[in-house]
Parts: sequence; structure tokens; C-alpha cells
Amino acid sequence: MLASSRLPPEGIYCTLESMTMTSTPSLPIYLDYAATTPVDGRVAEVMQRYLTVDQLFANPASRSHMLGWQAEQVVEQARRQVADMIGADPREIVWTSGATEANNLALIGFMRANRERGMHLVTSSIEHKAVVDTAKALESEGFEITWLTPGRDGRITPEQLRAAMRDDTALVSLMAVNNELGSIHDIAALAEVTHEFGAAFHTDAAQAVGRIPLDVVAQHIDLMSLSGHKAYGPKGVGALYVKRHPDIRVEALIHGGGHERGMRSGTLPTHQIAGMGEAFNVMQQQQDADQAHISALRERFLSGLSNLEGIIPNSPLENAVPNILNLAFEGVDGEALLMALRDVAVSTGSACNSASVDPSYVLLGIDTPRRLALSSLRISFGRFTQEADIDHALTLLRHAVSGLRATAR
Repeated sequence: MLASSRLPPEGIYCTLESMTMTSTPSLPIYLDYAATTPVDGRVAEVMQRYLTVDQLFANPASRSHMLGWQAEQVVEQARRQVADMIGADPREIVWTSGATEANNLALIGFMRANRERGMHLVTSSIEHKAVVDTAKALESEGFEITWLTPGRDGRITPEQLRAAMRDDTALVSLMAVNNELGSIHDIAALAEVTHEFGAAFHTDAAQAVGRIPLDVVAQHIDLMSLSGHKAYGPKGVGALYVKRHPDIRVEALIHGGGHERGMRSGTLPTHQIAGMGEAFNVMQQQQDADQAHISALRERFLSGLSNLEGIIPNSPLENAVPNILNLAFEGVDGEALLMALRDVAVSTGSACNSASVDPSYVLLGIDTPRRLALSSLRISFGRFTQEADIDHALTLLRHAVSGLRATAR
């Protein structure tokens, strides 16, 4: 039986005393899985084995005693679990603090290490901020960036990429699945074009793990960024796949100890790494069941909105993952709709931009009219979302949209 998807909203804290003295409040229905996923109970159970004095808490870099060796074995087992999910060799997995750091290491680390190959990077205008801002930082160092403009479906075509390639192009970075739209790139075709020009191909796959097939060998990927907390694992841990090849060199951004084949120094968090490994292991085992469950939820949600006029999908209905649905509600302000939906946790876009009142740059980047971009919500489903959650959220959403439209008249 699926656990409840009603989770405590971020930013709400209470003491143990207050919890025991007051009744538990009703929690919002969580439909923001693209922002983060809850840690699967099986993952949390594994993580708890590596924290306290009577458990395996040692530093995995401590090779002078048995406890350190055992901790290292835990890290290496997780490295293999992550590698198995994407068809890689475990030696090609470099631990990071998350996909943001992995993207920084991939772009900055690769471009700095390969200046002699070329100073040109190709990416798109609707990548995650962890790529967009990193590319802008590279521009300040003298590198040249070509920003590709996607179609209305949020995709870059191989023909577009080919037209942007140059003799001095060193790296192409295009995400596998867009975090606001759910659109899927044909990363194998894009990588093929990249390699025709002798450049390397990087993809941010944070939203792709368990949602689309990933095989770094078959898809010809050179660098791939991964996240723990987008796959029912813990926050604060991620990985960068770095192909073992003489032409794929990455300069370290963090120094001090030469960990991770010299690419990322720092004491490894055994419990978080074990959690990410187990999360990927669980995802690999039940990704088909997850996708079937989530696809059914998406259809139920869309069907429940069929009698509500003025809804325009921003997400493509084909070539998209089923867990992300971006919709514009004509005649309604998105922020006002969020406030009216206090019992449903959804978003107006990426969590990295939630403090901004500007419309989503991703929606504007696919030529969504500003008025519709300001009227849009991203709804995202997950492993623990239940049909009852969908039905209740639909009731609240229909009521909120109708009420706001009536007030605006």
C-alpha cells in the first residue's frame, strides 16, 4: 500500500514539546515532486546504519583501520548501484554534493581543462539555473557561449545543434528532461552530432533517472549530472559521471586531499551516499511500476480538468515524462492561485526561482505569452501520490480557479 503523499511543507518547524501538546495539523497534498521527492522508507532505513557510535560511522578515507575499510566498501557499493542505473563503470562515478555541483564541475571543470581544444560551449536558454548561471560564469572568464532557443515543445533538434557547432566547440550541455516542462531530449542524437565535431557531450539527468532509459554507452554520453533527492534519496548528495577516456579531462573545483580521482576533494558523507545508492537501486527495480502508476495519475488529473475551460498545456503531451505537468490557467494569476491552494503543494516553476515574482524564464523561453506564463502552475506527481490525492486536489483547484475568475470579472 502506498504511503501518504501529505508531507510537511518546508519552512515549518516545531519543538518536541509543542508536538506533544498540540494536535497534528492537516498536511498539504504534495504535488511538487519535481522540486524534491520524499526519501523512500527503504532508503532511510539504509542511511540510519551509518551515523552513530554503535554503527559504521567511520571516514571512508581512513585506510589505517577496519572501520574505515568497511565504510569505504559501503561507498563503493553505492557507487556501483548508481553506475548500474546508467550503464556506467563504477570508476566513472564522482560523488558531489548534488546535481548543481555536478553541473558546475562538468562545465567549468571541463572547459578549463580543455582550453586548448576550444573556448566555445553550446547550451540552451531553458536549462536548469545550475547550467545557465554556470555558463554565464564561464563567459566572465572569456569563454564563448551559444544559447540555443528551443521549440514550443522545449526541445532542441539535432539540426539546430549542428548549425551551432564550430571548429572550436569544446562542450555541449543539454538536459535530458526539462525540470519545468517534462520535455525529453533525444540525447543520443544530440551526442552523435556533438561528436561529429570532436566536442564532448554533457547532460543534466537529474529529472531523468527512473523516468527515461539512460545508458551512457548506448547514448554516447561523456558527462552526466545526477541527483539523489530527485530519485527518492537524500538531499545534499549527487554525482557526476565522467567517461574514462583520455579526451575527457575535468579540472577539480574543490581541492584538499585528492579524493574522487582528484576531481572532487572532501570527506565523503557515507550515510548520504549509501542513501543515494539505495535510492537508485530501488528506482531501477521498480521504475516500470512507478511510471505506470504516475502515468495513470496524470491521465486522471487531466481528465478531471476537462470540464474547466481556459486551460492551456505548456508541457508537451508527447515526448514528455508523465510526472511533470505545466499548465496555464487563463484569467488567473499564478501567485494568487498558489495562495488559494494552500492545501496543495504545487509551484509556479523551478524551486531555484521560487523567490522571484517574474514569470518563468523557461516558459518565456518557449514563447509562452507573458500573461500565460504568469498564470501557470507546475504540478508534479510521484511514487507516493494516491488517486485520492488527485481527486481532492482537483476539487480544490476547480474551486480556486472558478473563484478567482469570478472575482476578476
